[in-house]
Amino acid sequence: MTTYVLVPGFWLGGWAWDEVAAPLRAAGHEVHQVSPSLDPGTVAADHVDQLAGLLDGLHDVVLVGHSYGGLVITAAADRKPERVARLVYVDTGPLPDGMSQADFEGAPPRAVDGLVPVPAEAPPTARGFDWAVVRERGRAQPLGTATGPVHHSGAWRTLPRTGILCSFTEAQLREMAATVPMFALMAGDDWTYAELATGHWPMFSEPRALASLLSAVG
Repeated sequence: MTTYVLVPGFWLGGWAWDEVAAPLRAAGHEVHQVSPSLDPGTVAADHVDQLAGLLDGLHDVVLVGHSYGGLVITAAADRKPERVARLVYVDTGPLPDGMSQADFEGAPPRAVDGLVPVPAEAPPTARGFDWAVVRERGRAQPLGTATGPVHHSGAWRTLPRTGILCSFTEAQLREMAATVPMFALMAGDDWTYAELATGHWPMFSEPRALASLLSAVG
């Protein structure tokens, strides 16, 4: 039996992993679906604190992050590497120390009263599923989670890592890692990769295929 901890990206709660978690649990695995706090004023470091606190009670975790969740799992694993067996990045990756999600995107997102609203229309990366599930169930994201930097010391780099690539291929990733500094941490001997060509939100578009890939690394 493997213990999985599933961390979502922007606007989402643990519910976003429901269709991924179900087949994992059916196979006998323990699954924790994280719902990061989306209260106004929350910053990225708060999400790292929340996840590190959860890890304190677990062992040999396969720690999975999607999109923004990749920043969170990197920093939490950096604090608690003894609790983690493997890091899995779902269409995301670790950023250099001190970077924020907004640094990666190139600019802070549009916010209203300190919150980034759920887009009314599906982003171009939302392929293969009905965006209504995010529009109806998602919640506005505190701006500080986008603009707040995430710090790590390098302890997380002792852990094996898997990238599940949905928006680009392994060949494209390796080229970017060799030439673009913010992708540099996504290559090396401790990485393995799997391709799932389905767009940026595989927990909605290909949940069973994603669950199969997670089961294979557990």
